[in-house]
Amino acid sequence: MEQQKKDRLKSAGIDVADALGRFMGNEGMYEKFLNKFLNDQNYSKLKEALEAKDYEAALSASHTLKGVSGNLSIKTLADLLALQVKMFRDGDNKSAEELMPKITEAYNAAAEAIKD
Repeated sequence: MEQQKKDRLKSAGIDVADALGRFMGNEGMYEKFLNKFLNDQNYSKLKEALEAKDYEAALSASHTLKGVSGNLSIKTLADLLALQVKMFRDGDNKSAEELMPKITEAYNAAAEAIKD
């Protein structure tokens, strides 16, 4: 992986060094899984669930996306989702919904950096 790509990922809140530790230094495998992130449907499921006020489905999608993001060291997004999951579990659905603009920003930044 080129240093320029690593720098773009880092600026989007992705800790490449941390992830490569998890992927035993295999950059090709890490890039393969980053690209699979782009096809993950949990962000869309989260948005749809919130539009339908289905907080149980929103919690499930948020929790799953948190895990995927965490495993790929997409730290900014994973941290926001961890907070959202806690809010859903605490019954604070309004605050969880209010996090969506920040989650969307972090998700889009990560997705754009991965695509580049």
